[in-house]
Amino acid sequence: MTHAKGPARPAFAPRSKLYKGRFGRICPGLTPWVPPGVPLGEIEAHFVAFANAHMTERPGLSPDEANAITDELEAEFSSDIPAGYTYFGQFVDHDITFDPSPLGVTITDPEGLENFRTPRLDLDCVYGTGPGDQPFMYDGAGKFLIGEIPGTGLADLPRNRNGIAIIGDKRNDENAIVSQIQLAFLTAHNTLVDRAVAAGAVNPFMEARRVLTYLYQHCVWNDFIRRICIDAVVDTALQKDKGKDGRVQWQLGLKDVYSWEYNPYMPLEFSVAAYRFGHSMVRNGYQTNFTHNQLKRVPLFNNITSGPGADEPDLRGFRPRTEVTTVQWDWFFDMGNQADFFPQKARKIDTKLANALLFLGENDGDPAHVDNKLAARNLIRGVALELPSGPDVAAKLNVPNAVTLTAEEPAALWYYILKEAEGQGGARLGRLGSTIVAAVFAGLLKGDPRAFVNADPGWTPEDELASGMLTAEDRQDNADWGLPAILRISGQPVSGV
Repeated sequence: MTHAKGPARPAFAPRSKLYKGRFGRICPGLTPWVPPGVPLGEIEAHFVAFANAHMTERPGLSPDEANAITDELEAEFSSDIPAGYTYFGQFVDHDITFDPSPLGVTITDPEGLENFRTPRLDLDCVYGTGPGDQPFMYDGAGKFLIGEIPGTGLADLPRNRNGIAIIGDKRNDENAIVSQIQLAFLTAHNTLVDRAVAAGAVNPFMEARRVLTYLYQHCVWNDFIRRICIDAVVDTALQKDKGKDGRVQWQLGLKDVYSWEYNPYMPLEFSVAAYRFGHSMVRNGYQTNFTHNQLKRVPLFNNITSGPGADEPDLRGFRPRTEVTTVQWDWFFDMGNQADFFPQKARKIDTKLANALLFLGENDGDPAHVDNKLAARNLIRGVALELPSGPDVAAKLNVPNAVTLTAEEPAALWYYILKEAEGQGGARLGRLGSTIVAAVFAGLLKGDPRAFVNADPGWTPEDELASGMLTAEDRQDNADWGLPAILRISGQPVSGV
């Protein structure tokens, strides 16, 4: 999983809770946490050592060695969440936030951190700035251009002659799985354009975009967030009320956690800590499709540069996809596969990351370099952005402290949230993690005047059946219109490739 880098830019955020910019803080008055007794110049080495020894499923094993004991790891670390939601979470992250500031612990200008995404669930990572400003992504008739894996008939993202994807956010090509989620949204839009034309829509592009965006927002809240957060917290965060006059309105229930003066901002406690729970859900490798790969697992990263195994496929992105790395979606989501080992499951939300995430293959592939240790990078990021400790945030938000840390464990907010989930079995986030994640997503929806909760608060996917924009077949896997509905609409391979 490659992580986008960009030019040097100040790594900090203003402390005003009502700051009008795109990044801010939920707990601006709390003391920043740093590892006690560790000099600033030794923080990177300190966290690298901790990640190697304590934040890995099997310390000391290479990804290949870990893949050799896959069944053992499956039994110990698998959750009940289908593996595809790990990468849908990544897709959602790319839709709402992008901070390209470099890794490091140096703190500079407190006003400098920018979010290069709108903090809204508006699919700008798919649509970009639209066909008027980015016509190279469109066919001239309101549909996205779609690429092809040469000689196969299988779709791929549209790419230039260098294999670079021509899409609204380049990060949605950073691995083969999120790449195909991006592709599914492109082809789902194209299907909806056809349906809009058949329904006689005045502007088929805008009608398709409206329906896809509303359905996406519905899936994020009712499918994804409910899988990873505590139900009672989700029910509190965003409430659908019907008044005596019959009107439907959505109300926020966690304004004390996340609120703003003019426009929603992106809280660092969310983007740098709570929402990074998804890193613990990543597996070392995945089975992709039966037709071209049988039941073999494709690793996230193949870091062998020469000799035997150097040509074996992996799931790295930023390049054209192959038949082997094409996924069939019923191996990643509940979409009717009858085998008891499908869909593959995400890892539990806990403090143990897949061994592959210690070998990201960056910085010339040096396995000892901090750039290749995702857990260490996250901990360093929290210090650089002066996040408070997990216990302090829990106290501030009046969340019961159910986490006991040993003397060697960091009180960093990200680690604390993983530890909290781990203490409850790793099936979903604990109380503090759920509170931050649910409050922010509820706020992003309610803070967007074009989101369905504001623009059409009584809307449900069922409303689109009469016009034919959505069909009963779309919801065949989930009567509540979960993410599999969008995959069905997309027409991408479900049970065969």
